[in-house]
Amino acid sequence: MGVVYHANYLNWFEIGRTELIRSLGMPYQKIEELGLLLPVIEAEMKFKLPAKYDDFITIRTRIEDFTHLRLQFTSEIWREEELLVSGGTRHVWLNREWKPARIDRAAPELFALLQKETTNKE
Repeated sequence: MGVVYHANYLNWFEIGRTELIRSLGMPYQKIEELGLLLPVIEAEMKFKLPAKYDDFITIRTRIEDFTHLRLQFTSEIWREEELLVSGGTRHVWLNREWKPARIDRAAPELFALLQKETTNKE
């Protein structure tokens, strides 16, 4: 069809999340070394226009909301000035045993980085 397969946008959302957290000073690998997991528990996408093969896209990601147990991202995929897809993902913090983990206790440094990022966006 000459357009990007719809599931690829979820991969791009993941890249946006990973790079946002890295830009805050915490590579995802370090989060996993701390024994924390951040699985997706909900995903939403609204398709406006398709990306086409060889398009240069921009991924814009921000933290929409977070608590000591949950984290929500909003993501947008752009082609120059055209919004292609918008949506977001919700996550829950888990430990290696897949049990809920309070990020403020398990990784206070990361909690502070997330708190600072959400404070700065306002």
